[in-house]
Amino acid sequence: MAEMSHDVIIIGSGAGGGAAAWALSRRNIRVLVLEAGPAFDPLQDYRLQQNDWELTGFPEKPGSKGRHSYAPLQKLEERWQGLRSWSRNQGITVEGDRRAVAGYEHVRGVGGSTLHFTGEAHRLHPAAMKMYSCFGVAADWPFDYDELEPYYCEAERVIGVAGPAVDAVRRRSEPYPLPPHAQGYASRRLGEGCRKLGLNWVANPLAALSESYDGRPSCNYCSGCTSGCPRLDKGSVDVTFIRKALATGNCTVQSSCAVTRIEPGPDDRVTAVHYLDSQGSAHKISARAVVTACGAVETPRLLLLSENNHAPDGLANESGQVGRHFMETVSWTSNGLHPESLGSHRGLPADSICWDYNAPDAIPGVTGGCRFTPSAAESGLLGPVRYAQRVVPGWGRAHKAAMRKTFGHVLSVGAIGESLPNPGSFIDLDPAATDAAGLSLARIHSRLTDTELRRMEFMAGTARDILRAAGAGDIFEEYGSYDRFSSTHVFGTCRMGDDSDSSVVDGWCRSHRWRNLFIVDASVFPSSGGGESPSLTIEALAIRAADHLAQMMDRREL
Repeated sequence: MAEMSHDVIIIGSGAGGGAAAWALSRRNIRVLVLEAGPAFDPLQDYRLQQNDWELTGFPEKPGSKGRHSYAPLQKLEERWQGLRSWSRNQGITVEGDRRAVAGYEHVRGVGGSTLHFTGEAHRLHPAAMKMYSCFGVAADWPFDYDELEPYYCEAERVIGVAGPAVDAVRRRSEPYPLPPHAQGYASRRLGEGCRKLGLNWVANPLAALSESYDGRPSCNYCSGCTSGCPRLDKGSVDVTFIRKALATGNCTVQSSCAVTRIEPGPDDRVTAVHYLDSQGSAHKISARAVVTACGAVETPRLLLLSENNHAPDGLANESGQVGRHFMETVSWTSNGLHPESLGSHRGLPADSICWDYNAPDAIPGVTGGCRFTPSAAESGLLGPVRYAQRVVPGWGRAHKAAMRKTFGHVLSVGAIGESLPNPGSFIDLDPAATDAAGLSLARIHSRLTDTELRRMEFMAGTARDILRAAGAGDIFEEYGSYDRFSSTHVFGTCRMGDDSDSSVVDGWCRSHRWRNLFIVDASVFPSSGGGESPSLTIEALAIRAADHLAQMMDRREL
């Protein structure tokens, strides 16, 4: 007999799960959040104040890294040689003629990957929500930007987003909660380069406090966001949505609890959730509704593992679309040296942004947009160890002198672009590789089409142009996703849509068939956007879906 002491079970505590937990618990709905990874204590686990901060990066704890496998990746071609990753010190990064695996960069833990994100808090470009009807690619969202806009505002208030007063593209019904951060010196140099090229360089909306807010201090500009913020000024989900959900008294979070399957039952309802706790003990629990928020790799895995006689092809897979339309991070980074000391190791990562090519039709001859930001922090070039390994060649006294002369001179431009779905990119179950419970791992199939590679070629050329225009005379390192699968943002494997034959969930993120099953992560995205960071959109979607779920409960439809 399954335990039933909660109204809603949420699987996953990242952007979607955390936001849904808050949105439901504030309405006196009893919520249980099951998180496969551990809880992190910012004051104890993060090490930015320690001498070895540069060597440790974001801390790993038992269970904080999920396991998955990869199908063979595509062959590299001579015609895209200019997109190979390389460094002056180490030469070509990927040997051989086949794309390599650098990894799916994520964190399993309470707060999910927002624990190590840089805090970018972007709204989607409105035109990116109509990719099929306007451009004949991907799929349309089942609602428009204006429908999501008030939920963006709610998410921004919970987080404390700092952003500019004006956005000519993304209509706002209210200003950002906090004023934008001042641009760092290195960013201002990049801005000068952009202006020479006729490009706009503006403050980036960030989930990092420019003023004290909601009991949290303002940012100290240490630039260590990706290593975990010990001061609580970064708006990760654990210190925002989860904290507020727990404060209602209606939310319980259980970490290190790995859900193994959701049980489909009769009457088109899921009847139970099965999970293993931190000791490996098995549990079976029930609730009026189940919300899945495991991300675009693990959510389809869980649904496919949840097959039984009521769902022989996997849960919510009546359309055969679970796992399809996988969209990955299409990225490029160019790192150069500036003759002036910029202090580029300090300040906020990605404090500025160029949106000029973000619209789906903004890049000449290519469908799908992109954006550009400073990227020294995300490149890991914040301390002397990385400079010694990657920037300054040599050894001994000459190397030491060069280090003193060079440190803080790195100028970096990163670009992220649209990812369009294609039949060669999808998630399925690995027939051979299993986890500790003997369950098949998610297997990532990734293929980059010529459209993606032409977009990346444009991104690389523009990043180099910005660096040169900003005065960087020596590009010493470049890398991108052409020859290495390296994704932080993944989307699309449980697509949202009005047509149950071509999508997995409806416009409220509810399964077309399973009446008490919802999905609130980036797997429901019909399109990826032109490089926007997805966490704010996930949170807005989750709040909207949770409000709808609560209304259904009020009407006793669940």
